Amino acid sequence: MKIRSRFLTKLIAYAIAIVGRTLFWTCRKQLVVVGDDQDISAYGNSDGNLYLYSIWHDQIVMTLFTGKPQRMSGLVSKHQDGSFVAETMKLQNILPVRGSTKRGGAKAMRQMLEIAQDRHVAITPDGPRGPRQKLKPGIVFLASHTGRKIIPCCYACKRSWRIQGNWTDMLLPKPFTTILAIGGPAVSVPADVSRAELDGYVKTVEDRMEALQAYADRILAGEAVESVLPTTTEVAEPTHRRAA
Repeated sequence: MKIRSRFLTKLIAYAIAIVGRTLFWTCRKQLVVVGDDQDISAYGNSDGNLYLYSIWHDQIVMTLFTGKPQRMSGLVSKHQDGSFVAETMKLQNILPVRGSTKRGGAKAMRQMLEIAQDRHVAITPDGPRGPRQKLKPGIVFLASHTGRKIIPCCYACKRSWRIQGNWTDMLLPKPFTTILAIGGPAVSVPADVSRAELDGYVKTVEDRMEALQAYADRILAGEAVESVLPTTTEVAEPTHRRAA
């Protein structure tokens, strides 16, 4: 049954926010920054620099509650599940932009081009219909037209649940576990890239996200940091900081 009441949607979002904040409050959080840009945390002061954050759809809850993002906006689909996410985002200080490749995509892209002038933008480039962890080109297009760097991001939990959905599963931490949030290195996309070049940058961002995920999982598995550094020369030794 679809919930069309705006009041009920807001009430459910409020309940999600309370449960999410309580669950994540019990967890230990650690931020790892990879690469030369050390001001890329969405949860802290970015010294005036604005970024585009690329986050897999199954980690959207991790993004919302690991910290409280600053000057952040995010793309959310127009279906009912997206309404719950949008209202929860507002409670977490994130400005939602409604749209997807299927519904309202062109309008949403115009909004994001405008919003990116004074806010960070977070995009789940494999949502809302998948395929899972396959990057669509929207975030690269946005980077080319705004001059903003893309920050590949991933999250991992020492102990977690996986909630199965139609085409992906949602990552949720178990209480009192360790959460690792990892981002970088930044990807710069030149203005007015050709279609062939755009596809190359899509592959670059997707490959980096895959490498970072493997890196994060191996850190939480207990391997020494020095032995699990990503093999690509584009990824520098990380700096460890506690998330705000």
